[in-house]
Amino acid sequence: MDTEQTDAYLRRIGAARPVAPTSDALRELHLAHLRSVPFENLSIHLGEEIELTARALVAKVVEARRGGFCYELNGAFAALLAALGFDVTLLQARVYDDERLGIPYDHLALRVRTRDGGDWLADVGFGAHSHLPLALGERGEQADPGGTFRLVERAEGDLEVVKDGKRQYLLESRPRALDDFTSGAWYHRTSPASHFTRSLVCTIITGDGRVTLSGRTLTSTVDGERRITELATEAEVLAAYERHFGIRLVEEPRVREVR
Repeated sequence: MDTEQTDAYLRRIGAARPVAPTSDALRELHLAHLRSVPFENLSIHLGEEIELTARALVAKVVEARRGGFCYELNGAFAALLAALGFDVTLLQARVYDDERLGIPYDHLALRVRTRDGGDWLADVGFGAHSHLPLALGERGEQADPGGTFRLVERAEGDLEVVKDGKRQYLLESRPRALDDFTSGAWYHRTSPASHFTRSLVCTIITGDGRVTLSGRTLTSTVDGERRITELATEAEVLAAYERHFGIRLVEEPRVREVR
């Protein structure tokens, strides 16, 4: 990313260019990203291609003003952080479904090292997760606006990421390249067993809660209180995507049949 592209990305998330790649700067960028770029799987159901290159991912987030799922969001965020001077490593994780682990390369997360000695787990692509980066070296509880987190050591250097007592994913420490996640992205785009092919989701955190649109069900959470609205028409759905997520669509996404 050149200076112009980096500045455009920063404008997209409403963040100032940090003076230096520090831990405080990372926290500000992480939260700004989560409040500006939604977690969504609409491309799968709109028949759009998902290209795992930094250029394509940044273009989707910045130029098309869309969101994405983990490979897209954390892939784009990694490009931004690297352009700003952060030391970024891509890590693969397997997501827990109750007690079962998902496929290899199920999830993409980021290890970010900052100039002031911080070593952080950054993840803007897991939906409802931590609002701020988690300290990779901390083994006690880490309080966050999104919940209480712990990183638990497992075999071979793996880390179990736990939120509010529930295991979220098993994170490897070995560095990966963006191309390594192609098979995981293909699986989640095409497999009937993937929850991404079975439902629609678009969600973003707000200053006082969260807004989620799943199909025609709009859920707004404000200060812990949930309000559910069933949208009746395509026009209402399209208006909701634009109002709450800044996404302009020409047609209502619908779950596509996968065989």
